[in-house]
Amino acid sequence: MPEYLAPGVYVEETSFRAKSIEGVSTTTTGFIGPTRYGPIDIEPDILTSLVEFERTYGGKERLQFVNAFDDSVQEVDNYMWHAARAFFEEGGKRLYVTRVFSQLDGTGFSANAIGGSPPSMSVRARFPGRAGDARVTFTFNVGQNVLIDIDPITPGAQPGVRSLLHRDVVMISDFLGSPPSKVPTVRGFYLAIKDEQEKTWYFSPHGATEDVSPSTFVPLTGLVPGATEVRIVTVAVDVQPFAAGALSYTERDLPLDPQHRRGDTPDSLFDAFADHARDPNQPGAKVISNLDRARTVPVVIQAGAALDNGVAVLRAFLGAVGGSPNALENAIGDLGSTADTRSLEMVLAGGNDGLRPQADAYEGAVDPVTDLKTGLAQFEDLEDISIVAAPGSTYLYEDATYGPQARTIVRELIRFAEKVRYCIAVVDSGDNQSIGQVRAMRAQLDSSYAALYYPWVRVLDPLSQHEAYMPPSGFVCGIYARNDVNRAVYKAPANEVVNLALGFERFLNKAQQEVLNPEGVNCFRFFEGRGMRLWGARTVSSDPEWKYVNLRRYFAYLERSIDKGTQWAVFEPNGEQLWANVRRTIEDFLLNEWQTGALLGDKPDKAYFVKCDRSTMSQNDLDNGRLIVLVGVSPLRPAEFVIFRIGQWTADRKV
Repeated sequence: MPEYLAPGVYVEETSFRAKSIEGVSTTTTGFIGPTRYGPIDIEPDILTSLVEFERTYGGKERLQFVNAFDDSVQEVDNYMWHAARAFFEEGGKRLYVTRVFSQLDGTGFSANAIGGSPPSMSVRARFPGRAGDARVTFTFNVGQNVLIDIDPITPGAQPGVRSLLHRDVVMISDFLGSPPSKVPTVRGFYLAIKDEQEKTWYFSPHGATEDVSPSTFVPLTGLVPGATEVRIVTVAVDVQPFAAGALSYTERDLPLDPQHRRGDTPDSLFDAFADHARDPNQPGAKVISNLDRARTVPVVIQAGAALDNGVAVLRAFLGAVGGSPNALENAIGDLGSTADTRSLEMVLAGGNDGLRPQADAYEGAVDPVTDLKTGLAQFEDLEDISIVAAPGSTYLYEDATYGPQARTIVRELIRFAEKVRYCIAVVDSGDNQSIGQVRAMRAQLDSSYAALYYPWVRVLDPLSQHEAYMPPSGFVCGIYARNDVNRAVYKAPANEVVNLALGFERFLNKAQQEVLNPEGVNCFRFFEGRGMRLWGARTVSSDPEWKYVNLRRYFAYLERSIDKGTQWAVFEPNGEQLWANVRRTIEDFLLNEWQTGALLGDKPDKAYFVKCDRSTMSQNDLDNGRLIVLVGVSPLRPAEFVIFRIGQWTADRKV
C-alpha cells in the first residue's frame, strides 16, 4: 500500500477494468527430419520462407544415406525440403526445423588439414553433410608501418609503435645499404610482446612469450625508425560453398595468434571460426553464446597443441605450401604482391549424409556437459509450436527392416504432442500403402493429439522435373495455417484445395473413403470440377468427444490462451476479489469467442460458463494455495454430413 507520511497531494494510477487475454498463435509449425546441411544441437530459429530454409538447411538435392553394413548408398528424396516448400506454398508462415543426423563411423564433416600426421591445423565444415563441401581461401595481408619516432628532435633516439596489440604477428624489414635501399629486406616474422612492467615491447622470432633465448628477442629500442619497418600481418578467410543456394562467408583482418585478445574479447582466427560446442571443462575453451553466429559461420578452424602462438601458426601455413624458396612467404614480404599470390587455397571434401536416422535420433537427448539438445527435445523449449510433423519418416513404412523404426518415430511424435499438450501431431501414412495397410497402421494408434493423412501427394519435383510422391504432412500443416488465417482455428481444416498437388498416390472413391473415414484416416480426394482437396478432419482417438481435429486444436488454443493470459494471478491474495477478477478476465475472452461464432448457443450463458468461488474450492485447496476455476464451453463441431431430406407433396397440402 502507498504510504502517506507528509501532507500533500498524491496522484496515483489505478485500473478499473479486468485483465485481458490475447489469443495465441495456432499456425507455428515444427518439422523434424534429415536435411542436407544445418545445425543439429542448436536451438532452431524461426523460418518464414523457403529461401531461409535453404540458407540454413541446404537445398533440394536428394540425400544419400550410407548403409552401415555394406557401404552401399541409398538415395532418397529430400522430404524435409519438399515439406517446407509445401508448407509455405499452402499458406504456412512460421516454421521451426530440427535436423536429425546419424554419423557414419563418427564422421560426416567435409574437412581438410594443414601439416603432417597428426595435422597441425584442421579446417572442417561446421555441420555434417555433403553440402558442407566448400573452397576456403586464406589471404595474408600486411598493414601499414607501425614503427614511429617519438622524439622528433633526435631522429631514431626513441622508437615507438602505434596501433599495435599484444601478441600481434608482425613482419620486420630493414632498409639496407648506403644510401638505404628503397626496397626493404625482410628480417623475419615476430610475435609482438608487451612488457607491462617495463612498459616496452619485445619481438620474439619463435613466438615464445617467456625469455627462453633472450638473445633472439628483438627489443623495440633496437629498431631504428626510418631504417626499419614493423608491419602487422593478418589473415582474411573466404568460404565459398559448392552447394547451390548456400551463402558465402568472409572474415577480414584476423590476428593469427590463438591467444590474441582485443580488450577482454578473444578475436583471433581460431575464435572467429571456433566450434560452438567446445568442452567448457577444458582450459581456454569457450562455448559461443551467439547462436546466430554459430549458424552463419560455415567452417570451424582448430589449431593443434603445437600451434600455441601466432608465429607458429604462420609457419604452419607457409609449410603447407612447400617449395624452396617458399612462394607464399616471399609474396607476403613483397609489398607490391597481389592478393592471389598471398593466398592459400584448400578444398573441404569428404562430407556425407550419414546413416538414415533412426528413432533414437528423432527422440533426441540432452548433452550433460553443454546442455545442448537434439531431436524432439529441442522443441520442448519452444512454447509457440502448435503443430509438429516428421516428413519422410514413414518412407518404407512397410519395409521389414525400417518399418519398426518408422512406427517408433510416429509414436515418439505423438508422445511429444501429448506431453506439451498444446500441440497436435500430423502423421504421414506410409508410402505406396494399400487401404488395408493404412487401416492396419491406424489400428496401432489412439490419441486425440494426432491426425493421420492418406495417401501421399503427387507433385512436380523441381530438381528432376519429373513427378514424384511426397508425404502429406507438409501440405496438411500449410493447410492448417491457411485455414486458421483465412477462417479460424475452430473451423475444420478440410474441404481445402491442395495447391501444389498434381494428383495422389492413389485416387480414392466415395466407397473407399467410407471405409477409412470412420476409422479416423483423413483422405485426399479428387473431385471433378473442384480439384484436389483434403477431405477429412478427424483425429486417431477412440474417444468420440475428441473425434475432430478442429475441436482438439480449438481447445488447445483456449487452454493455452487462458494459461498465458492469467499468469498475473500467481501469488496474488487468494480471496473473493481475485476470484472475481479471474472470472471477469476469462468471461470477457469467451464472450469475444462467442461473438466471433466459435461457440454454440444463441446467448452467452448457453455458450459457456465460468465458475471460481467456494463451490470450486474447498478449505483444503485454499490452505494449499490452490485457485481452481471451472470453465465450460460449447464448441461447434463440423457439418461432416450435410443431409437434405426431400419428398413429394401436393400443392394443397399444408406443411
